[in-house]
Amino acid sequence: MNSATVFAPSPTLTVTIESHPSGDDVHLHAGGQGVWQARMLTLLGVDVTLCALLSGESGLVIRTLLEREGITIDAIERGDRGSAYIHDRRDGERRTIAEQRATTPGRHEMDELYSLTLSRGIEAGLVVLSGPPHDEIPGEIYHRLASDLRRGGATVVVDLAGGRLDAALRGGVSVLKLSDEELAADESDGSTADLAERMSELRSRGAETVILTRASQPALLLDAEGLAEIAVPRFEIADHRGAGDSLTAGVVAGIARGETVRQAATLGAAAGALNVTRHGLGTGHRDAIEGLRAQVSVRVVESAASPADRRVTPDDLAAMTTPEETGKGKAAR
Repeated sequence: MNSATVFAPSPTLTVTIESHPSGDDVHLHAGGQGVWQARMLTLLGVDVTLCALLSGESGLVIRTLLEREGITIDAIERGDRGSAYIHDRRDGERRTIAEQRATTPGRHEMDELYSLTLSRGIEAGLVVLSGPPHDEIPGEIYHRLASDLRRGGATVVVDLAGGRLDAALRGGVSVLKLSDEELAADESDGSTADLAERMSELRSRGAETVILTRASQPALLLDAEGLAEIAVPRFEIADHRGAGDSLTAGVVAGIARGETVRQAATLGAAAGALNVTRHGLGTGHRDAIEGLRAQVSVRVVESAASPADRRVTPDDLAAMTTPEETGKGKAAR
């Protein structure tokens, strides 16, 4: 298995204006969470099919741009407005000039997109469920997709928050990635123990593995084996946006190679860390990501997050510190 399906219901046409010695420099790209994930997956050698709604003029441009990147797009086309924005970054800071929200799709369009994603997802056996930029997609579709895809034998990875996350958890997911901000960190003391308890609650609600990013701090991973910290060298930040999506894509790429989620998390951490050094979201160089993976460390936290999670034994600790698990030496297969 070296393929994946990305559910990206509402891709965004992005227009960015930057300064150049010869004058204004205008860039057009396909964007949005699912697109950034698909871009990084393609870079890491995974055959990606992106399932989406493509709307109006922006949809025509998005299809052309994605196909030029080698991403297969399987879409429901419609004539309404699609998601798009224009950003001005000539002074170094990102400023929104204009933003167009996609028209909410009708029931028939959502039925077609659902059937398409279910078919492609079961065929690939590995699916990423990503969110739209606004509220144009009903949350309940994530519950149904997560449930039906898993019944069809697919591994389901989600990178969601809020109501869409709640809906997906009701369906059950294989891997959940989110940030500490999305975990309502403002109500938390920020300690590893407190965050681990919240992650354990997410596992009890339907996520087999939870990966939590914490900005400059090591990411946390909680699964049936217990809690682990995943640390990676930190670089000067050019643009922090897209780092989490790159991490998710790296984890999915590792799973597509046949790795365990813990092994795959080292590839994800490397992809996310390098993406912040670039202005292009979901971009980078595969060799650089694979090289940085050797510097990713995994440390087992000895105490489990809750009685529901098995405590980590000394044997578990020894297994986790092998070269294959830490990413030191040869990458795990």
